Amino acid sequence: MNDIIKQLEGILEDRKSASSDSSYVSSLYQKGTDEILKKIGEESAEVIMAAKDDVKDKIIYEVADLWFHTLVLLRHKDIEVDKIEQELSRRFGLSGLEEKANRNK
Repeated sequence: MNDIIKQLEGILEDRKSASSDSSYVSSLYQKGTDEILKKIGEESAEVIMAAKDDVKDKIIYEVADLWFHTLVLLRHKDIEVDKIEQELSRRFGLSGLEEKANRNK
């Protein structure tokens, strides 16, 4: 899966220089952070509704949309997926309670 995320990250970076008339992602970048966050919020709500409907194919589809728009946000903010992976690796092996306690220090 990491390969598809890396490929998508590269495409999303390339869309920064594309015309907003020809690229949905470029149009999101042009509209700015608030518009990207609005899309993430919409997609989050759709994941919740799909999970409540308990239809696995619908959940998969909506989570893919949520991940996609989250990746758009990361590229917009010049945050590489590797940084997210590093943070997850840092947390690996910690209990959730332990990780949360470490945040407050």
